[in-house]
Amino acid sequence: MATQAKRRRVAGLVGCEDPTPVAGFLSWCRRVGLELSPKVAVSRQGTVAGYGMVARESVQPGELLFAVPRAALLSQHTCSISGLLERERGALQSQSGWVPLLLALLHELQAPASPWSPYFALWPELGRLEHPMFCFQEPLEEEDDEKEPNSPLMVPAADVLNHLANHNANLEYSPNCLRMVATQPIPEGHEIFNTYGQMANWQLIHMYGFAEPYPDNTDDTADIQMVTVREAALQGTKVEAERLLLYERWDFLCKLEMVGEEGAFVIGREEVLTEEELAMTLKVLCMPAEEFREFKEQDGWGDDKREEDSLTITNIPKLKASWRRLLRDSVLLTLQTYATDLKTEQDLLSSKEVYATLSWREQQALQVRYGQKMILHQLLELTN
Repeated sequence: MATQAKRRRVAGLVGCEDPTPVAGFLSWCRRVGLELSPKVAVSRQGTVAGYGMVARESVQPGELLFAVPRAALLSQHTCSISGLLERERGALQSQSGWVPLLLALLHELQAPASPWSPYFALWPELGRLEHPMFCFQEPLEEEDDEKEPNSPLMVPAADVLNHLANHNANLEYSPNCLRMVATQPIPEGHEIFNTYGQMANWQLIHMYGFAEPYPDNTDDTADIQMVTVREAALQGTKVEAERLLLYERWDFLCKLEMVGEEGAFVIGREEVLTEEELAMTLKVLCMPAEEFREFKEQDGWGDDKREEDSLTITNIPKLKASWRRLLRDSVLLTLQTYATDLKTEQDLLSSKEVYATLSWREQQALQVRYGQKMILHQLLELTN
């Protein structure tokens, strides 16, 4: 797992003459035709597991950072047991598609003459399954949208690049190779970042062991549990008949598959990722009783979404007062589930001395909580 905080500038460039696993990896790159730009270098002081890639010289958008021939990729199709994995394809199917890749990786790790041995030397933790796997999945062409997703694969050199939401490089796919291309100007000495996908901090820490400090992760999200919205609506009921009607509304939303006991509404910094579900929930829970009866008789179908009902972040202040009130009450209940308030987190983050006394895990957990609370407090302001 990652053990160091993210840094944007990295010292200690590694050259081919350095007697380290990096030197062996760079030599292997030349043998397999992995083209590494002279403007970049692998560093032993990166931000994930001790490695990263930095710019030796300034790089401009569109410049090639490196190109990996498809023969150098490690996948179920390129490993030495590809035939066996193909024959057993039916038995190895899984939702993620990772099982064949894991078997291919484990076999090549144990094979004395594996062509990927110098590549594995960069990540000795792989052999103990203690290192997060940086896998890539080639996107389908538009006309192939109904096909099964492409199998995940490991891309040497690409997994040296670490993650930022505001990344400065991007992986492009072509028939003969995979190309990492700069998407922003990268000054000399600065680290090159790819993206692991649009991931909230809780996802990053769960899968890779780190979180981006606020406000860097523009893909961060906060969850409002669906049952919390129901609880907030129940607070507004006064008599048993109102409570029963509320549960009837909730059951109807379950029938429409808009809510569930284990589900959550996902709020981003710039958009509501579950806009349709949250908008329908607020609408059904807040509509007058007679209107709900008519709506239920029609099974909710044929309902035209009006502009004033849009649940984009910018449009939240324009929502009906009843919608805003229910959303606000739901946010307040969500904030009560945290052990500390926003000011406590701000005090910890504003004091470098106190922050430095926290363990790595405590620092990352703090970043996760703080980012979520900032999104929730933004919602409070918008629903005020």
